[in-house]
Amino acid sequence: MNESRLFPREKYLRRVRPFYHDTGMIKVFTGVRRCGKSSLMMLVQEELRASGVPENAIISINLDRRPYKGISKADALEKAIDGLSSGIDGIKYLFIDEVQNAAGFESSINAYREEGDFSIFITGSNSYMLSGELVTRLTGRYIEIDMTTLTFDEYLAIKEFYGRHMDADLMNELRSYITEGGFPHAILYDSQDARRTYTQSVVDEIFEKDIKHNRRIRKKHLFDLIMQYLINNFGCTVSIDGIIKHLTSLLGENVRKETVYRYIREVENLRIISRCTRFDLKSKQSLNGGEKYYLSDLSFYFMRNTDNRIPYGPVLENIVYQYAKSLSYSVSIGKIGKLEVDFIMRSPRMDYAYVQVAMSIFNDSEGKTEEREYRSLESIRDSYPKYLLTLDPLQQRRNGIIHANLAEFIKEENPF
Repeated sequence: MNESRLFPREKYLRRVRPFYHDTGMIKVFTGVRRCGKSSLMMLVQEELRASGVPENAIISINLDRRPYKGISKADALEKAIDGLSSGIDGIKYLFIDEVQNAAGFESSINAYREEGDFSIFITGSNSYMLSGELVTRLTGRYIEIDMTTLTFDEYLAIKEFYGRHMDADLMNELRSYITEGGFPHAILYDSQDARRTYTQSVVDEIFEKDIKHNRRIRKKHLFDLIMQYLINNFGCTVSIDGIIKHLTSLLGENVRKETVYRYIREVENLRIISRCTRFDLKSKQSLNGGEKYYLSDLSFYFMRNTDNRIPYGPVLENIVYQYAKSLSYSVSIGKIGKLEVDFIMRSPRMDYAYVQVAMSIFNDSEGKTEEREYRSLESIRDSYPKYLLTLDPLQQRRNGIIHANLAEFIKEENPF
């Protein structure tokens, strides 16, 4: 086994390949810390070399590592880039990790883009990159490759890639994935204890580096309470009024609605959570309020809570949501009158699908669970595909709705 090999994150490589030689668009890799952004950059570099790009045309600068960790201003970054690119003919492929370490980098990076012979790839702190500063300066001049931690299909694939033990029972693998999380580097450790220790260190690092030193978060204790509320209630309908009521009961004082909105956006910017909005299938309009939030990685819940019980309802929804996002689907919650369908999926090709998620439809003798889970899907009158994903080993057939085992469905990398 050669652990120096990089696991190919094909979902993201496929997304960025059309832009490898595009000097007009900056490629921005985003995602929660330690999800694999730097590794994706190295995978892109490997593919460029394999395609015949000269080694000296690939310029890689990591501002968190020697010899570039001392660079803190844009002019020093420009000096390093100029020194590495001098005398190279043709397109130069510029990769910069943790670009936000160089203050004022936006103007410099855009200037290299305007020269027309640099294909630029950057990563950086999500709390900065997604705050609006980069977006404002580079609007229309960049594409965002938004990464997740390992989805369940990738979790199985990376274990096979590195020759790790695979349980013959797929349900056991799903339980391990749920409780250990999907941070890629954790797979390299042999024991479950070591994997959980590593994942805990990553979660702690995110809270330490991305929150403690974030100047936009002035009330750290209040921010932590809001973040923990969102983490503990992932997959549940969340309202601002509900959060304020919770905070008031804890703190004994009123909290401004504007502050809650702002801090929720910061948790989103850190890629700890992702917001899923509601869509009314009758009026064909998005609905304000009643959003759900899903975790970028389930370890945020299990590493911040001492209760080891698995809340399968929101957990399974989270797995499906992250899988869909990794396939570049747009995802929303569907409302049909008084009924609700867990997810409306819209593919990059603008095709739609409807998905209901449940642990089982066979857990009561009277069939009420089955009726409840099918009713929402059956009330949708258009002809787009409809899925019911459960952990049931046997599938029900009813009115053209596709009932599939969730773990098998994702393992096979099925589209919706």
